Amino acid sequence: MGLGSQSEGKAALDEFDRLLGERLRAARKRRGWSLHDVEKYSDSEFKSSVLGAYERGERTVSVQRLHRLSQLYSVDVVQLIPISPEAEPTDGDLSIDLAAIDTAEPAVSEAIDRFLSAIQIRRRSADGSLAVRQSDLELLASLVRSDRSTVRRVLDQMEQ
Repeated sequence: MGLGSQSEGKAALDEFDRLLGERLRAARKRRGWSLHDVEKYSDSEFKSSVLGAYERGERTVSVQRLHRLSQLYSVDVVQLIPISPEAEPTDGDLSIDLAAIDTAEPAVSEAIDRFLSAIQIRRRSADGSLAVRQSDLELLASLVRSDRSTVRRVLDQMEQ
């Protein structure tokens, strides 16, 4: 393995740890807990200083400890694992609040609901939102026989 690929591998691991830390922080905050609360509720199994290092991406979390944190936070461990950085949403992408699907206007197409449900498991973030990419909008527009801007407008209404 060459020196360049070693440093690229280290950078990818650092980025993974950073993204995982963001998801851990979001899951903890969704519970309304501080770092000290997690220490207390875990009977000091997780020290607040170590949790902070996990959340900042400064320290790698073992699979076992990640699983235990998912139990403490009452989330599926899969929700804590970040997808690849290139698959994360970009500025032009949407992030849909999945709870809002149930309260959306009746005009929201059944096809949109089915489509969002189909990708929900793959892209759910720790905060319960769903990333919808530009390529998803194009596919969804063709499914509902509409254009991308119309589908985007409907999804924008769901964001509010």
